[in-house]
Amino acid sequence: MSDNNIRLMQGNEACAEAALVAGCRFFAGYPITPATEIAEILATRLPQVGGTFIQMEDELASMAAVIGASIGGKKALTATSGPGFTLKQENIGYAAMVEIPCVIVNVQRGGPSTGLPTLPAQGDVMQARWGTHGDHPIIVLCPSTVRETFDLTINAFNFSEKLRTPVILLSDAVVGHLREKVVLPDPDQLGLVERKRPTVGPEEYLPFRADADGVPPFIPVGEGYRYHMTSNFHDEGGFPATNDSENAKIAMERLHNKIERCLDEITLLEETDLDDAEVAVFAYGSTARSAKSAVELARKQGIKAGLLKTMTLWPFPHEAVKKLGDKVKTIIVPEMNTGQLVGEVERAVRRLPVEVIPLTRYDGLMIRPEQIIAKIKEVM
Repeated sequence: MSDNNIRLMQGNEACAEAALVAGCRFFAGYPITPATEIAEILATRLPQVGGTFIQMEDELASMAAVIGASIGGKKALTATSGPGFTLKQENIGYAAMVEIPCVIVNVQRGGPSTGLPTLPAQGDVMQARWGTHGDHPIIVLCPSTVRETFDLTINAFNFSEKLRTPVILLSDAVVGHLREKVVLPDPDQLGLVERKRPTVGPEEYLPFRADADGVPPFIPVGEGYRYHMTSNFHDEGGFPATNDSENAKIAMERLHNKIERCLDEITLLEETDLDDAEVAVFAYGSTARSAKSAVELARKQGIKAGLLKTMTLWPFPHEAVKKLGDKVKTIIVPEMNTGQLVGEVERAVRRLPVEVIPLTRYDGLMIRPEQIIAKIKEVM
């Protein structure tokens, strides 16, 4: 490791630099607080590595441009915050249906509407899962530190390329603007993933014929292979099959199953002091920082508290939460919203004798460690 690996970085900077390391060579977006630094950095850095940056007229066009660049063979990224994320949803659904690899960053702020432009929130958790219509699958990753922002951006590109699916990195204004000392990994140790290419010639190629892993090989437009894409349910050749109910069922199941097969790889968790814990905190994003401090304080006071931090919000880590519910008497779920992920925790432990307690804040300020430890003492 060289001194060049040691950096003082902002979360949004870590996201931009990780995207470049992952092989991203196209960015389309529109300025919006608190995500604009990602665009600003890539506007300078992408041309330096032979990539393309374009500021589009709005977020709808930004998402469309990213999809087009990916179809053309480029690893592609867009970044936004809540209002822009809303505008991207229709095209995110298109990317899910047509299986276009791409990464969407949402640095959350308070809402609804333009809400609290400069203050943090975690109010887009359910929008990230269900924002676009239909029973689409999605992968959503959520960092709580600057280094995690770097790592999860790499993961997002790898999952996207491997599984031919859009992946969302759900950051927030605290993590995005936080500066921390980080030790970056050597790029040659990252194990970057490239999308799978067909092994047959153009005359045999069917763009949506999946291999055994449920993922169809992909080849960029313009390389001699002809194919059709439609956002309707389609056959293996890419042509509409909207009156074929059996085809729709098989296609929907394949879209979900290709992700379900990789749950062990996709589910990223971190445990703190859970071996003998009687009360646990389940947290994510910047709130997990406060939760970790609260658990450390509780332990110093002789309270058997622990933390399960998830970096993967969707698919939700039901099995890990169920195992947690088998260990502890109480699970506290702090969130900077009115209570979005707590319902999934309750669902995971619904047949277990464990109490699930929400701890919410939605005034644009972080949940403090003192609030969490007060709740821990309240339930002990």
